[in-house]
Amino acid sequence: MKLVTYETSGDFQLGVLDENAQYVLNLSRSGLPNDMVTLIEMGPAALEKIKAAVEAAPRSAWLALTEVTLTAPIRRPRRNILCVGKNYHSHAKEFHRSGFDSSAGADEIPALPIIFSKAPTSVIGPNVAIPSYLDDTGTTDYEGELGVIIGKGGRCISKQAAMDHVFGFTIINDVTARQLQRDHKQWFIGKSIDGFCPMGPWLVTRDEITNLPDIELRTFVNDELRQKAKLADLIFDIPTIIETISRRTTLEPGDIIATGTPDGVGIGFTPPRFLKPRDTVRIEIDKLGVLHNVVG
Repeated sequence: MKLVTYETSGDFQLGVLDENAQYVLNLSRSGLPNDMVTLIEMGPAALEKIKAAVEAAPRSAWLALTEVTLTAPIRRPRRNILCVGKNYHSHAKEFHRSGFDSSAGADEIPALPIIFSKAPTSVIGPNVAIPSYLDDTGTTDYEGELGVIIGKGGRCISKQAAMDHVFGFTIINDVTARQLQRDHKQWFIGKSIDGFCPMGPWLVTRDEITNLPDIELRTFVNDELRQKAKLADLIFDIPTIIETISRRTTLEPGDIIATGTPDGVGIGFTPPRFLKPRDTVRIEIDKLGVLHNVVG
């Protein structure tokens, strides 16, 4: 199922979409929370309650999606977004050649997952302007990525058990100020600028995604296809990422993991093609929808 957080009449609500993603049902009226992380914490029981609410709801209870404003499905994460750097072979080579790679050792292909984070204040929703004016270096870049939402938390999660800890998936744009990423010799500053993590348009529960390696990601800038790759191209797959992070750090319900971006980012061009005000960025992932943002 597709779950959303939306705003209407100044209030934020939690909803579920119909099969065609044209109508939304307010779940708080069915006794469910209006916060996505609280819902995730309820575990499988929450999904059963949502199914019951959908079956019981009259047609009049559904709002047209055009009548509401979608936000990021997890509007304000409780913890930093966990991210994996250089996780597609093609992008790892592209980034290595770009002159912006200040990762430890700057190896072309990492031997172990490179993990960093983005601040919760970087999250914005679909159709919200990316505030590139906050990057005074003028090197704002895009990175289309699959986002993994943790359901059941835990530490020392094995690869074999990792997918049992996944609640669902979303689309993330890991927007980056490249010069800050390079100059600070780490990635937090350049990636945590307010509004530099567009997310959405909704959260798709794990049961709807049956064959992850075949899922394709595409990123368009001003309708020009820049990125195209399947999840099979990941260097470190989702179970490996979850095992690596949780080996020593407890994952919690509602944690978000951005799994990395393929080649085709702005710094991969000569000269680099950084985002400019009024550019549009559209990220599509099979079965997950479309994340669209304009550059402000």
